[in-house]
Amino acid sequence: MLGFSSLPAGIAMAAESASSASQTQQARAMDDILDNEPPVIRQLLQDASRLETSLDEVEGEWQAARLYCQASRMGSAEAQYRLGMLYAFGKGVPQSQALGASLFTLASSQGHFQAQRMLETIALTSSELPPCVLADVAPDKAPLDSYAGSDAGSDAARIEQHIASLPANKRWLVGLVDTLARWHQVDPKLILSIIAVESNFKLSARSSKEAMGLMQLIPDTAERFNVRNAYDASQNIRGGIAYMRWLLAYFKGDVRLAVAGYNAGERAVDRYRGVPPYAETRAYVKRVMELYPRLHHPYDERVVDPTRVIMKQG
Repeated sequence: MLGFSSLPAGIAMAAESASSASQTQQARAMDDILDNEPPVIRQLLQDASRLETSLDEVEGEWQAARLYCQASRMGSAEAQYRLGMLYAFGKGVPQSQALGASLFTLASSQGHFQAQRMLETIALTSSELPPCVLADVAPDKAPLDSYAGSDAGSDAARIEQHIASLPANKRWLVGLVDTLARWHQVDPKLILSIIAVESNFKLSARSSKEAMGLMQLIPDTAERFNVRNAYDASQNIRGGIAYMRWLLAYFKGDVRLAVAGYNAGERAVDRYRGVPPYAETRAYVKRVMELYPRLHHPYDERVVDPTRVIMKQG
């Protein structure tokens, strides 16, 4: 029995980093989870976990999704959570915001702690469950080029080179940014470029102006976008993305002005009718645009009314 008769009034925000726990802690947590599952579900979760992490199975993540679907139909909150993560990150199955959100909600309704934490970071409500959770059918497979979803193309090759140079213990942040940015219709490569310049992917970064974390949120910005802990990776990234999404709408998709606004504030950009003449801001815009040289970004005009200031050219 799935017990999906009602949804919370709204799902708040998603993507908690599994990297914060040590391998020993993760192993202990896994043992606790399996101990509380019936033998049939326990075996399904063990087999799926092995497939999901296997380097030898070409379709390991998709095969894992099939098993998670089966265990989800049997009522396993852990399976629902894991399947939600696969859909959220587009691992083995097509990436889907709606399916990930509905699965997190389903698992959370059974008291699943990690699913509830995911729901503290995503702004999406959905009741659309994957067909494989509702009936004994195989899930769709992720397209071969699923990670290349950004339309920035070769223009953003520079940030990709920077990402490739990151140490292994920071690579998980790329997947987190990718998911959160796509949920909010912002190019992940733009957000990654800002993080590279702001903090170089250092979670504990703090400036002399009290800017905090990966995207260097000042206290006012953190409060403005409901970030309670600016040193939590998912909250920090979500808040920075929300601000950039707002800036892109305010400056009608002009990336240079949005980036300048991120550094100096939108009022300063309005005051100078363009990138402010501050040495710090001009150097900042130059560094971000070297990593992300696109000049225009799609924007949602419903987010905020655009500025009425006529900007200077050049």
